[in-house]
Amino acid sequence: MNPPEPGSARQRTQIKICGLRDPENALVAADAGADFLGFVFVEGVRRQIQPDEGQWITEGFIGGREGIPNGPKLVGLFRNQPVEWVRRVAQQCHLHIAQLCGSEDLAYAEELIVPVLKQIRVKPDDSAEDLREEVQRWRGAGHLAVLDSFDPSAPGGTGVAFDWSVADGIVEQEGVLLAGGLTPENVGAAIQQLNPWGVDVSSGVEVDGLKDPDRILDFINAARNA
Repeated sequence: MNPPEPGSARQRTQIKICGLRDPENALVAADAGADFLGFVFVEGVRRQIQPDEGQWITEGFIGGREGIPNGPKLVGLFRNQPVEWVRRVAQQCHLHIAQLCGSEDLAYAEELIVPVLKQIRVKPDDSAEDLREEVQRWRGAGHLAVLDSFDPSAPGGTGVAFDWSVADGIVEQEGVLLAGGLTPENVGAAIQQLNPWGVDVSSGVEVDGLKDPDRILDFINAARNA
């Protein structure tokens, strides 16, 4: 995904619903207007699915959307896994994008067969300039980026927000998403404060650890109305 041409029109805020584990909630999110659907293949995390499960979910979703054009992009989340395995899962599960959540570098990204969304985890002592340089490094190579909260014990999906002020002027760039602690209750404020190109949610649309269709709808509506 290449950066836009200078002067290109700004789209509405893009919405990514992440950590989906069934085709039903994927369809709820898609029908409500989500732009990206995320499926976690990261080893050892609560929302992890296996490739066969991912294939079942995405093919069920694709079947449920048959005949409907311009559906959301399907995103697989990976973390420091072998390139060949990621490529195989991307093909098997009909993924459009690979989200890299570990220490993968640009050389790794270039070996994949799909575009890349790079997770950049924001530490408490990160400066805006640090983040801007890291985002530019990935965007300059034609990839997307998502700013997420840093947690040494988890690669993402913690439901904890970082200090949004450090992302001011960064997440409004084309191809950059804001994640970490977003909910239906605060996503409107985040959009009004930062005007992000995109927003990304997982735990914020869950109830008792499971995706909740009402929370998904509330999040998408709140983001659209911001």
